[in-house]
Amino acid sequence: MSRVDETLLQRDAALLVSSRQWPVLAHRMHRMAQQNLPFAAHLARIAPDTAAWRTGPPSTIAARLLLAAHHALTTPLDQALPVGPRVSTAAARSRSATAVPDTAPPKQPAPTEPAAPAHRWHTAPAPRQGADGRRWAPQRRRGE
Repeated sequence: MSRVDETLLQRDAALLVSSRQWPVLAHRMHRMAQQNLPFAAHLARIAPDTAAWRTGPPSTIAARLLLAAHHALTTPLDQALPVGPRVSTAAARSRSATAVPDTAPPKQPAPTEPAAPAHRWHTAPAPRQGADGRRWAPQRRRGE
């Protein structure tokens, strides 16, 4: 926590530490410290007042800060930080309601094994049997 206070503004550090995801970030920073990686240098990339996560509605500032901290800790120092969330294009296309339909001809299904002969089809469940091996039949009431 002290390293975060040294690196970020007090209000930003307080937002991070008070968030539900703080233990995850703290664990990530601890692992980076064990690997002798400069996590303070990683976090310093999100400190400027011109950082991209600072723009937007005030109601989502904590979420944007958490995402920026995550990106800062997981992106190498020699690479630029992503401005928005990382998106898988394949996942986005699969969920898109406005995606352009594929114009390729449909693939033909692979040939399967021939169906079982009709005399081996099971069209009805096996009849019930009692404990003595005889088929079960409902008992008729007397007088019917």
